[in-house]
Amino acid sequence: MKKIAILQSNYIPWKGVFDMINMVDEFVFFEDVDFTKRDWRSRNKIPTPNGEIWLTVPVNKSERGTKIKDISISQDTDWQRKHYLTISGNYKKAPYYKDYEWLLEDFYLNHRWTKLSEMNIYMTKKVSEILGITTSFVNSADIPSKGAKDDKLIEIVKYLHGTHYLSGPAAKDYITSEKFENAGLGLSYIKYDSYPEYKQLYGDFDHYVTVLDVLFNCGKEAPRYIFNGSEEIVVI
Repeated sequence: MKKIAILQSNYIPWKGVFDMINMVDEFVFFEDVDFTKRDWRSRNKIPTPNGEIWLTVPVNKSERGTKIKDISISQDTDWQRKHYLTISGNYKKAPYYKDYEWLLEDFYLNHRWTKLSEMNIYMTKKVSEILGITTSFVNSADIPSKGAKDDKLIEIVKYLHGTHYLSGPAAKDYITSEKFENAGLGLSYIKYDSYPEYKQLYGDFDHYVTVLDVLFNCGKEAPRYIFNGSEEIVVI
C-alpha cells in the first residue's frame, strides 16, 4: 500500500499536520488551489501571558481565485523581525527554547520571504526533519490535474501511483467515497483525538497552536506528543 495525503501549506502549522505527514508515504502540498483569506495559510497562534495571539503574515491584495502558489508577501513592514521578536520573547523561558533558537533565526533572520507558499513549505519541511519524519514531499503545482475537489485529489493520488488516500476530517463535507471506490483507492480520515497534554507556559492547555510550542516545551520528546493520531477507515 502506498498512502498519500494532500493538504494546503500552512504557516508554522500545528502538530496535527506533522502527525498526518508522518502517517503517509508521500505528502502533497496542495498549492494550485484557491487561497483563502484569514485562514491557516497565512496565520497561526501562540500562547502568551496575556492570552493567545495571532501571528499573521501580511500578503498583497489578490483577485478572488488566486492560487496559493501565486500569493506574494507584502514587504511594506518588517513583519519577519516582528514575528521573530514576538515568538522569542514569549518562549525564552521555555525549557528547550535554546535548543531551537537557531530555527527561529533560520526562519526569520536568514531569509527574506516573498512567496507565501515557498515559505510555508520550507518551514514545514524543516520541522519535519527535526521530528525525524522521512515522508517524501510533492507540490501539486508540479502535477498535471484538471479536476476539482475530490476529483482533483483522485487524479493526484493516481498520478503518484498511490493506493490509499488519508484525508483531513474537514474534507468529509465534499468527498464522495464512491468516487474513490470506483478509482480503486482506499480512503480514511485522520482523527485528532489522542494527543496527550504537556506543560505549556501560559493559560489553559490548547492543542491548536503552532508546532513550535511543542518543540520549545518538550524538546526531543516532542514526537511523543505529536505522533498520536488515529484513522477512521471508510468502508466502501
